[in-house]
Amino acid sequence: MENIRIQDDLYTYVNQAKLEELVIPDDMPTAGGFATLSTEIEKLMIGEFNSMCESADYPNEHMARACTLYTLAKDVKRKKKHGIKPALKNLAILKKLGTTRSFNLHTKELILKGIAMPINIAVDANMKDTVHHCVMIQGASVILPDVSYYKNEEQRDMLLGMWSGFAKQVLAIAGHSEEECDALLKDTLAFDALIAKYAKSQEEWSEYTKMYNPMNTGRVAGMVKPLNLKKLLTDLFGFVPEEIIVTEPRYFKNFKEIFNQDTFEMYKNWAYVVTLMEGCGLLSEELRDLGGAFRRALTGVAAVSSAEKYAYQLASNMYSEPVGLYYGEKYFGEEAKKDITDIVKQIVATYQKRIVNNDILEQATKDKAILKLSKMGLKLGYPDRVEEIYSKLVFDESKSLFEIVYSLRKIRMEDNFAKLNKETDRTHWAMPGHMVNACYDPFVNDITFPAAILQPPFYSINQTRSENLGGIGAVIGHEISHAFDSNGAKCDELGNLNNWWTKADEQKFNKKVNAMIKQFDGIELPWGTVNGKFTVSENIADNGGMAVTLDIMSNSEGVSFEEYFANWARVWCQKAKPEYQALLLQVDVHGPNCLRANMPPRNFPEWYDAFRVKKTDGMYLAPSKRIVIW
Repeated sequence: MENIRIQDDLYTYVNQAKLEELVIPDDMPTAGGFATLSTEIEKLMIGEFNSMCESADYPNEHMARACTLYTLAKDVKRKKKHGIKPALKNLAILKKLGTTRSFNLHTKELILKGIAMPINIAVDANMKDTVHHCVMIQGASVILPDVSYYKNEEQRDMLLGMWSGFAKQVLAIAGHSEEECDALLKDTLAFDALIAKYAKSQEEWSEYTKMYNPMNTGRVAGMVKPLNLKKLLTDLFGFVPEEIIVTEPRYFKNFKEIFNQDTFEMYKNWAYVVTLMEGCGLLSEELRDLGGAFRRALTGVAAVSSAEKYAYQLASNMYSEPVGLYYGEKYFGEEAKKDITDIVKQIVATYQKRIVNNDILEQATKDKAILKLSKMGLKLGYPDRVEEIYSKLVFDESKSLFEIVYSLRKIRMEDNFAKLNKETDRTHWAMPGHMVNACYDPFVNDITFPAAILQPPFYSINQTRSENLGGIGAVIGHEISHAFDSNGAKCDELGNLNNWWTKADEQKFNKKVNAMIKQFDGIELPWGTVNGKFTVSENIADNGGMAVTLDIMSNSEGVSFEEYFANWARVWCQKAKPEYQALLLQVDVHGPNCLRANMPPRNFPEWYDAFRVKKTDGMYLAPSKRIVIW
């Protein structure tokens, strides 16, 4: 084992023994940290599902349906019997569409059937009036993980060639001759290239407040001709809303180049191929393997997951809230919930104190920040009830798995569209109880910590206070900090887009944001280069989470900074395939785990004091380059 000093590399020093013993499962791109906890919960819940299915003893109707879907999804013989036919039956509608005029007669049906469209419509909270909903319009997605992959022609052609190879095998199973396969794929790639010219990159999507571009519906309808937008909106909602939020202005300004009578046949073939590929997981095992092969190649995953594992993931995703509630009630105790609530409240109170004592911000800005903090909602563990939508998710067991899942997706879409004239539900949980994750919702101004993340190394009532603060405490601080990151700082206490900063304070804040971008930008790793702008909001949040918990540590007795920093590093322990690491640099707003462990400590004096870090050490940062935002 290499002799690593903690002063040079906290992440490796703490995790090297664990990293050497970790084995990445054949059907996964990573092991350790979040992935290991998720795998453990998955095994636990598969056992629960098997037990319930065997005894036919279900705690409620929702879990009964989840278990039935699970049973059907892992029935390999049943899926083989249905084969590719259900997907082809669903796609048959495309043959009816000879012109854009006939297309416009069926746009609602195409959407509800889950067939790929040149536009996507959804109902969501209005960013400037989060009590109410609005209609949002988005462009089509590219085949590759991000438009950045299209900039390098050699890489683009290699990856699209690989994808086409798998698609061709699927098309052959669908009964197409080689000539037909080639023609379908030629059109698919040509239409994909049109989308790629104007679609947003993941870096652009990361500035999520820029999605808010309200436009008069008549203007948008003119931009998307020959698609009859007003008819589609009337079919979906019963009326034409006056305003639509255009999330991708560039895409829609150039929409007529992408979708017109000349490209219509190309669109149809693209829709046929990409929709067929997306549905493969619900068909035979052979098709599930082929449908996921490209993603596995991109992430370095060697094998397709078992039918049982796939079935559980499908059922627990479709019935996520009931499954999370079952997990939370059975495996997350009231003692832990009370303890974690106390930790959260202490972190919020300390955050407030830090804002009060901030000697850079003007009082008007401080007052607004404190108001936002005081209104922040806390969702810890699991909800106390299941939302109404789950009572609607009923299906016909005699149908194929494909038909069942698409019927459930249709119910979800119709439920989403029906929300347009209703007020938003601020009690909605963004994550289910069995998910190993946490989040901040900027448009509700709340944090969600599912029960599943509230376990070691993040949290345990048996860990020391220092370890819990370095683990879940810093992660809680991270999520709270998202209310004040480069995106969240643009929203007020109700989650509305609203600039509450004085002009001078906004300039100071942006200066620190730019400094944080520079701190990470251009760092070279074996699998690629870090994009500081893309990851800045998460890096600000990590910095804020560490700042507030170190403040608590400094004002507590009997704590250990060594334990704090060690558990901070332990939380980010991850062994991953290089292909997956390279992919994450392109599509994930979070920085690489090794940097999440090693970069934030350098900004704080407690790090230097705890381990006597000197100028000659690898994890030393000159005081002038250290950044603390919150």
